[in-house]
Amino acid sequence: MSETADPLVLDFVEWVAREPRPYAEVIATWKTSCPRLTIWEDAADRGYVARETRSGVGLVIAVTADGEQLLRTHRR
Repeated sequence: MSETADPLVLDFVEWVAREPRPYAEVIATWKTSCPRLTIWEDAADRGYVARETRSGVGLVIAVTADGEQLLRTHRR
């Protein structure tokens, strides 16, 4: 991942850390047509966020322990 994408991954993880986000909201908000800016996919691949199914809500994207550590490391 390029250096310019790292701050975007941090922004994304911070956004998800505020509250688990419905999958559809994540796709709508972080969708990009640029194949080089796969922010939420990069965050998932690195283990910072994960897909979870929650009763009454459905599929959500939530921050993981690694994602929380990333935010603490970068003081976010």
